[in-house]
Amino acid sequence: MDAAIPFNKPALMGQEMAYIQEALGGQLHISGDGQYTKKCHTYLEQHLPGVHKALLTTSCTHALEMAALLLDIQPGDEVIIPAFTFVSTINAFVLRGARPVFADVRPDTLNLDETKLEALITPRTRAVVPVHYAGVACEMATIMDIARRHGVAVVEDNAHGLFAKYHGQYLGTFGVLATQSFHETKNFTCGEGGALLVNTATYAERAEIIREKGTNRSRFFRGQVDKYTWVDVGSSYLPSDMLAAFLYAQLEQRDTIQALRAAVWHGYHERLADWAEEHHVQLPTVPAGVEQAYHMYYLLLPSLAVRTKMIAHLKAQGIQSVFHYLPLHLSDMGRQYGGAAGDCPVTESASDRLLRLPFYNTLAAADIDRVAAALHSFTDWH
Repeated sequence: MDAAIPFNKPALMGQEMAYIQEALGGQLHISGDGQYTKKCHTYLEQHLPGVHKALLTTSCTHALEMAALLLDIQPGDEVIIPAFTFVSTINAFVLRGARPVFADVRPDTLNLDETKLEALITPRTRAVVPVHYAGVACEMATIMDIARRHGVAVVEDNAHGLFAKYHGQYLGTFGVLATQSFHETKNFTCGEGGALLVNTATYAERAEIIREKGTNRSRFFRGQVDKYTWVDVGSSYLPSDMLAAFLYAQLEQRDTIQALRAAVWHGYHERLADWAEEHHVQLPTVPAGVEQAYHMYYLLLPSLAVRTKMIAHLKAQGIQSVFHYLPLHLSDMGRQYGGAAGDCPVTESASDRLLRLPFYNTLAAADIDRVAAALHSFTDWH
């Protein structure tokens, strides 16, 4: 059998090891907010117009927790999220006592359905957290308009969508806050990591304090105070500078990485278009005016039974494929907050049918051919 094709394979793209070695060198420190952390902050701030301050975190989950603290989420507050997302999107707010309100997703992009949003807003709604699924933008014009009219904060979960755009504006620059992921499955990685994007200046100083265990340490190092002390709630959200060194090397290779991933996405799309139409398989949708991040490639198969058989079929040929999120409103925790079957029908259907194909920077054209051939050879559509 040919060599296995994994679902994901992180790759060195440039100077990762050299920068880590430099970070380990005598003059530099390897804890948080060293030279490479600052380089990453500057890179994100310069390349994402509208971001007032970028702060690396240990994960996207922790960036979301910082967002909940910055918004002063209190017990009884409501936060609207798509039912089709990773648990971190809501856990950060539930930790502060918030009640999740689950919104269904659109059948084309699997993003939060903006036509269902306004009906979910109540006097207790404090935030809406749109998730740019697969690095394809939510309908941000409508979401932002609704949020402004109701005085609700928007926090973008942009774990999938770094450098993608909605009508010319970068994702992560619409909400008052946004979060990024640098997990090993993401376009740009340091193994585990994230970032909080602060788009409103009023949150900037407090974000630094929360990230630094609730102290004004950053002001001390800038010479603004003669000693630092505990001034607010907070935690330790700083990643090691060695991780930042790895990440900075990846960010430097932005154009190369995105070109490689675009080739993979289009490689699948071209090879599968006719096959998908013949077998009633839905391929990813990218609406007009949206520039995607090329984060993943997925199929929406006709049924759960077909997906189960397709995973086994691909596995038998050495190809690893995976499903994605289970509906949050039907999880054990989701049901505790009133979630029930039928609440979010598009989410429930998509969750059963979605299959993610192998996708990584170094996936060769020959391997894309092999995956496509394996899909074409599947015959059990019942």
